[in-house]
Amino acid sequence: MRPWVTFFSQTGTEIHNLSNALGIYPDAIVTNNTKLIGVNPCLRAVSEFRTNKCNHDLWHMLASKPAVKDYENILSRYVNPVITLHGYLRIIPKEICEKYEIYNLHPGLIDKYPSLKGFNPQERAFTEGYKIAGCVIHRVIPEVDAGKILLSQGVSIEGLNLHGVYEALHDTALDLWKSFFNAYKILER
Repeated sequence: MRPWVTFFSQTGTEIHNLSNALGIYPDAIVTNNTKLIGVNPCLRAVSEFRTNKCNHDLWHMLASKPAVKDYENILSRYVNPVITLHGYLRIIPKEICEKYEIYNLHPGLIDKYPSLKGFNPQERAFTEGYKIAGCVIHRVIPEVDAGKILLSQGVSIEGLNLHGVYEALHDTALDLWKSFFNAYKILER
């Protein structure tokens, strides 16, 4: 299998849920949440166990505003990695985008509503009264949320409160990631 490297800035819950759903665990978890504030305790516990059992570093910390060399210091350890972003709130440098295979799940149907590119599209879809919200998985390029969209899935948010929208999109995101890994078989050699 190809190495799977994940990035996150917030809780890492999506990584934990996806790992459980797929029955595989990432080879590396990269975060710029250096104090691990708010990080899913299950992700921390399972990954700390795995780190000790496998006797290698699973967690990698990046500075708040990492440079190209910071990314390379981590990614160069892996041969032909598949990199997925899970709430990673940084723009990946052009050099890294062009050198590595990186995918992002964006919680906005940017194939249908291009105005939902960028930060917090779920809340914008809710406050602007969209009847449908959803997620896309796209290839990461130097321009924000502009890479080729590989998969898209919508969900009705009509009648939901904002918390309900977030919950619906969490479920949609997990389904879409599972579909992505199954359809593209990108972790296979």
